[in-house]
Amino acid sequence: MTDILAPTEQEGTKSVLKTWLKKLGDTVAADEPILELETDKVAVEIAAPVSGVLSEMLVEPDADVEPGAVLGRIAQGAAAATPAPAASTRSAASVAPAAAASRDRIPPGIRKLLADHGLGESDIEGPLTREAILAEAGRRAKGDAPPSGVTRVPHDSMRRRIAEHMTHSVTVAPHVTAVFEADFTAIMAHRNAQAVKPTFTAYFVKAAAMAMQAAPSVNGRWFEDRVEIYDDVNVGIGTALGDKGLVVPVIRRAQTLSLSDIAEELRRLIAAARDGTLTPADVRGGTFSISNHGTSGSLVATPIIINQPQAAILGIGKLEKRAVVRGDRIEARPMAYVTLTIDHRMLDGHQTNAWLTKFVSVLEGWM
Repeated sequence: MTDILAPTEQEGTKSVLKTWLKKLGDTVAADEPILELETDKVAVEIAAPVSGVLSEMLVEPDADVEPGAVLGRIAQGAAAATPAPAASTRSAASVAPAAAASRDRIPPGIRKLLADHGLGESDIEGPLTREAILAEAGRRAKGDAPPSGVTRVPHDSMRRRIAEHMTHSVTVAPHVTAVFEADFTAIMAHRNAQAVKPTFTAYFVKAAAMAMQAAPSVNGRWFEDRVEIYDDVNVGIGTALGDKGLVVPVIRRAQTLSLSDIAEELRRLIAAARDGTLTPADVRGGTFSISNHGTSGSLVATPIIINQPQAAILGIGKLEKRAVVRGDRIEARPMAYVTLTIDHRMLDGHQTNAWLTKFVSVLEGWM
């Protein structure tokens, strides 16, 4: 028997088993995908470690998965002829009608009953019993239907993971935001002179990597017993996925990349994010993050929630022409507000302002 193990490293607050791609007793080949895990950042397929028969399924869909946990087992040779009963295929009848279902291991029958009545675990107070589910379903049928014109949309697993991650960040970290203004005249002139025009985000990544010279601690992480400050600038880019939320693919070692290299990697990562083909390596190891929220029209967003345990996140507002004073003249210039939200446990105002000063000077003096 060979164990099917969850990855020991994951990027995100927690992972859940999204779905089994094989059934109990199915023949599987080595390296064939057999299940899918999901975090708040990425969904990833887990492949069979060996060839054989899927003999045990120890974790049910929607259950939380700890790093390195045993998810199931594959039988090889003679053992493959007699697959063991799986947790996910036990009959719900084996659960006594009045017995409470464990919130960690909910029997399939209880899950089906919840789904049949359009309920979630959080809708039931107290133990998850058949009686409690039927009572709640009856109560809603009598008088708790949504009013006319209201559509109820259940949370999907990725949205729940995102919510947990955001709540954790604002709970543990004191967020402080500094706001600067940047003149985009120089980078617009540079961009317009290129045969293949980089996105503005490519300029932000390059300028952010250069700004780390002014305040290296911005490229760090906070832990309860230490801080870690990194030489490599691994920049996560918030990428919207419509109603499903967002993911944060990472451009690795940005300080070593040219502008064109960054632009090419951005194209690859954003396409993969929107196609749902990001790998765990694509979202792992970020040391700093950028939210280009101005693309959807906002001038300033504050605070932008820090991607824990990172120390800071950069926000870029909407680019628009504004009247600014240059010498003794008033001119119309392409301007945007830029913000740096910091974890005040790790960074102070002088580091924040030094970093933003350098970032803005790189953009405004682009050569």
